[in-house]
Amino acid sequence: MNGVIAIRRLVDATSQDGPAWLRIENGVVLERGSGEAPSPASETLDVVIPGAVDTHVHGAVGIDLATPGVDPQPALDHHHAAGSTTLIASLATGTLSDTRSRVKELAPLVREGRLAGIHLEGPWLSQARRGAHNPDLLREPNRADVADLLAAGEGGIRMVTIAPELPGAFEAMDELVASGVVVAVGHTDADTETVSRAIDHGARVTTHLFNGMAPMHHRRAGTVGVSLSDARITVELIADGEHVSNEVIDVARRAAAGRMVLVSDAMSATGLGDGTYDLAGSEVVVANGVATLVEGNSLAGSTTELMTAALRLLNRAMPVPEVVAVSSATAANVFGLQGHSLQPGNPADLIELRFPDGVAEIARVARRGTWLA
Repeated sequence: MNGVIAIRRLVDATSQDGPAWLRIENGVVLERGSGEAPSPASETLDVVIPGAVDTHVHGAVGIDLATPGVDPQPALDHHHAAGSTTLIASLATGTLSDTRSRVKELAPLVREGRLAGIHLEGPWLSQARRGAHNPDLLREPNRADVADLLAAGEGGIRMVTIAPELPGAFEAMDELVASGVVVAVGHTDADTETVSRAIDHGARVTTHLFNGMAPMHHRRAGTVGVSLSDARITVELIADGEHVSNEVIDVARRAAAGRMVLVSDAMSATGLGDGTYDLAGSEVVVANGVATLVEGNSLAGSTTELMTAALRLLNRAMPVPEVVAVSSATAANVFGLQGHSLQPGNPADLIELRFPDGVAEIARVARRGTWLA
């Protein structure tokens, strides 16, 4: 994709929502303007939005991103083609040794720009709200382990999920925040006061709101209530139609307007059919596209790509600018990621949408100026 690209409707993270044009060379946006293109366009696109930013993704096409020694690229390619042109690799709970090894393997991908970072979802999680995480590998946080993993990542670790009620959690949070890492509250049974203290200590994300935590009670707000009401924290939401109902999604949209980000939580079965799979050492069964532990007592991640969930929201009448916010712009702001609004100097990462018979679908995806799907 090179030259001037005319766009009938470009919607980005700014006030842009209408006809526009881009001049793209070598995968980068060189110029941009509103209205009619200043010279003949090499191609004309319909509705264009920036590529999605998925900050919580575990794998795809049989690959678990937490597994040492496994090439992650096929999983990354799958999510790129599905619209998530920027990814933070989430590593579910493993042994400290395996996690350290995998962090060291993935750190060069962060430096190269193939990943936007690494997210440690474990091992510092609640036994009571562990979900699919291996209970035998969960542990209490301490500064030494935190420092060891941060050193292995050489700046590549972007986010760490912690249950704040665990002994040593606040000290670990302080260490992470001082190192520039985004602290997330999740897989937690914490009470209202403890979650609020975590935010006071710098927690800025709630990991997959409503999942892996106690439900809100009218006298015990807990993680859900604090996350919906405290403007300092951004909430992840898995909008695949299984993890959270449509009505609850609507509640989150209203209560956390401007603070909600879609995540896929996609695991290794994403892009494959039903069957039995492994998630960080736990046996997972996928039936009708829904992943659960083999025991049937917990969901085990998702098999839905982020933009598939975003299309669900579009087709429930979420405005396109809001979809841009929840699929890319808000997450980019939280993590300090640059170049995700198709401005001059940004990579040409974009999604072309179409609306046959009024139903939103992805027409094509470009990453670094190359059409993928």
